[in-house]
Amino acid sequence: MTFGKSLSPISSILGLSVMDRYLVSELIPPFLFGVGAFSSVGVAIGALFDLVRKITEAGLPMQIAIQVLSLQMPQFIAYAFPMSTLLAAMMTYSRLSSDSELIALRSCGVSVYRMVIPAVVLSLVVTAMTFLFNEKVVPAANYQAAITMQKALKEDKPSFQESNIFYPEYGEVTQPDGQKIKAMKRLFYANQFDGERMKGLTILDWSQQGLNQIVTAESAIWNPGESTWDFFNGTIYVISPDASYRNILRFENQQLKLPKTPLDLVGREKDSAQMNIAQIREYREVIRVTGDTKKVRRLNLRIQQKLAFPFVCLVFGLVGAVLGIQPQRTGKATSFGISVVIIFTYYLLVFITEALGLSGVLTPVLAGWLPDGFGLAAGGFLLYKAAR
Repeated sequence: MTFGKSLSPISSILGLSVMDRYLVSELIPPFLFGVGAFSSVGVAIGALFDLVRKITEAGLPMQIAIQVLSLQMPQFIAYAFPMSTLLAAMMTYSRLSSDSELIALRSCGVSVYRMVIPAVVLSLVVTAMTFLFNEKVVPAANYQAAITMQKALKEDKPSFQESNIFYPEYGEVTQPDGQKIKAMKRLFYANQFDGERMKGLTILDWSQQGLNQIVTAESAIWNPGESTWDFFNGTIYVISPDASYRNILRFENQQLKLPKTPLDLVGREKDSAQMNIAQIREYREVIRVTGDTKKVRRLNLRIQQKLAFPFVCLVFGLVGAVLGIQPQRTGKATSFGISVVIIFTYYLLVFITEALGLSGVLTPVLAGWLPDGFGLAAGGFLLYKAAR
C-alpha cells in the first residue's frame, strides 16, 4: 500500500503527514459528488416542481423561472454540505476498510482516533463554510427570489400591512399602592398606512396610574431626524384619575415621543429563511415589545437552529467516519443508502425537538442544539467502541 497522492504544496506548509494528505484526497471527490447529487435532488423536490406548475398554470416566464431557480440554489447547496460530509466520510472509510488499507494502518500503530482526524478536520472546514454561506449568501438569495417571483406574477399586494395596525407597548406600570408590574403602557392603532403616512390614529396611554390620556389624529409620520412622531390635525384628551376629562388640547402639528416600533411592524412580513442571525435578533426586539411571547420564542428557536445547523457537518463527518471504519464489505450504493437513513433520522429528531421547543416543553437553546448533541454523543460512543 502506498500513500503517493498529494493535494498541493499548501498541505506541506500546513505540516500534514502523507497519511493525512492521502485521506483528505480520498474524501474530497465523494464530498463534491454529494454536493452535486443532494443539491440536485433538493432542487428537484423543493423548487423545480413548484416552478413548473407556476409556468404552466400562472404563466411564469421561462427566463424568470430560471432566475428564481438560480437564486434558490444556494439554500439547497447549504443543505447539501452536511449530507455530503456524511456521504464522503462513509464512502471513503468504507472503501479503505474493504481494501484492508485501514488494517494496514493499524498494523503500523495508527490508532482509530488518529485515522478519523482528517475527516473531523474536513468537517470543521465545511462547518465554517456552511455558517458563512448561511449568513452571507442564502438569506439575500432567498429574499431576492421571493421578490422576483412576486414581481413576475404581478402580485400587486403591498409589501406592508395597509390597514388596522395594532401595536401594544408593554412596560413597568406603577400601581396605586406603589407596586410596579409589567402591563400595557400604550395601545397604538392606525386605520390605514400608505407606505409613508399613518392615517386615522388613536393612542391610549396607561404609562401612569390608569388611563391618563387619549390621542387622536388625522395622520402621523415618523421623523427620523428627531426620532419622534409628527402628528397632524388631532386632539389630546387628558384624563383625571376619576376618569373625567381634565383637559382637551387640539393641535394641527404635534410631536410625540413614541417608539418607532409601529412603523417597523407594518413592514414586509419577515421570514427567517430570508434573514441572517443579526437580522432575526433585530426583528425579535421589535416583536418582543409587543408582548407576543409565542413569536419571540419561535424567533429564539430560529436563532439557535441557525447557529447549530453548521455543526451538523461535524456530527455527520464523525459518524460517517466511524461507521465506515467498521470491518465490512459495502459498496457506494450501500453507503449512500445508510447515509439517507442517518439523514432522515437526524431531521426527524430536528422536527420533534422543534415542535417541543415551539410548545415550550424545551428551551430554544436545548431544542436547537439537542440533535447535534445527540449526534455527537452517538458518534463518540461508536468511536470508543471501534477503538477498543
